[in-house]
Amino acid sequence: MPDGSRTVLVLGAGVIGVATAYALHREGHAVTVIEAEPGPAMMTSYANGGHVSACNASSWASPAMPWKLLKWLGREDAPLLLRPRWDPMLFRWGLRFLRNCTAERFAANTDTLLRMCRYSGGMLREVREATGVAYEWHDNGILNLFRNQEDFDKAAGKLEKFRELGIRVELCDRDRAIDVEPALAPARDIYVGGIYSAGDEAGDAHGFARALAAWLADRGVVFRYGTAVTGFRSEGDRIAGVETAAGPLTADDYVITLGARSPLLLKPLGIHLPVYPTKGYSVTVPVAGHNGAPRVSITDDTEKVVFARLGDRLRVAGTVELAGYNLDVSLRRAEKTRDVLRAVFPDGGDYAKAQYWTGLRPMTPDTVPYIGPTRFPNLFLNTGHGPLGWTMSNGSARMIADIMAGRRPEMDPALFALDRP
Repeated sequence: MPDGSRTVLVLGAGVIGVATAYALHREGHAVTVIEAEPGPAMMTSYANGGHVSACNASSWASPAMPWKLLKWLGREDAPLLLRPRWDPMLFRWGLRFLRNCTAERFAANTDTLLRMCRYSGGMLREVREATGVAYEWHDNGILNLFRNQEDFDKAAGKLEKFRELGIRVELCDRDRAIDVEPALAPARDIYVGGIYSAGDEAGDAHGFARALAAWLADRGVVFRYGTAVTGFRSEGDRIAGVETAAGPLTADDYVITLGARSPLLLKPLGIHLPVYPTKGYSVTVPVAGHNGAPRVSITDDTEKVVFARLGDRLRVAGTVELAGYNLDVSLRRAEKTRDVLRAVFPDGGDYAKAQYWTGLRPMTPDTVPYIGPTRFPNLFLNTGHGPLGWTMSNGSARMIADIMAGRRPEMDPALFALDRP
């Protein structure tokens, strides 16, 4: 191995884990990725919304959210559904979430997310150029649409912030929104206007992770699929190895990229990670034989869903359900998500062949991920990316590689530290 290189175990092969493996391989380290599933990106990254977007970066912990939660309580089709039950993990997480719902914390957390998403988009382009990985993606931009004037006017007030960060945005009335995406014509009366971000893109996170994992495997990165991590072995203040279903494994350093399951693995080490699984839904329909599918990606701000054209498929994804680690599909919620898509794009695809899916987004109380060291000097975190994992994957991977190399990252590491306020 090159001088200064180390052996590293990356625990988890979702899009975060594969991107992390690439960033560490680029540093010259000998990397092994451990994954319980039979291949990469089979869980949360499998059928997400596909957006790679800075303009949609916003903390879920907002001043309006507590009132929205109360309004939506008991509604099976609510954009954010809390299923009341005794769950100490959710109770502790919820208290921290509510503390972040002040105007000051919302503004600070959203600023951090905007900057990370902007940075990460550039890193994704670098990875594509360096590797040539092929997957379904396009850079036709993202149109963020609003169903009422009040929300539209509030969004318009954020344009200057986007422009300060170098994000190209355009305020669109109803007619201009249809100029940008003609497939919106049947939904003309649904939306009052939107914000178009021409520099944003969309792509298949699962396809990206598979292609990049194959590229890495051809260059010596080891992927051990079907291998569940069951625990850690520690010696003093260091991690000495991990226990897996296939036996113990050791390395110099360890990186946690296990998404919503990260806190379960870390708890026996005395590391209490405030990450909660938030279930999201997606519906994918084939577009063959239909002429009404969009080319530009769409965010419906009111319904809290995103639409993305991924080759010959059209996908809608979104909503949040707080129900622990339950992955059961609520048919009512899935059909509501499908019906939102069909109402906007009535000839967008074959809705009789809709495929329903759920995944667990790993959400922190402030929506900002944990990226950095733990109290064990050879154990690192890259987890808790919530609904923006695909967007932030390559930026957070570069950030953890910089931290492990002793370099100061592009982003302030204190904003992503486990012990941040």
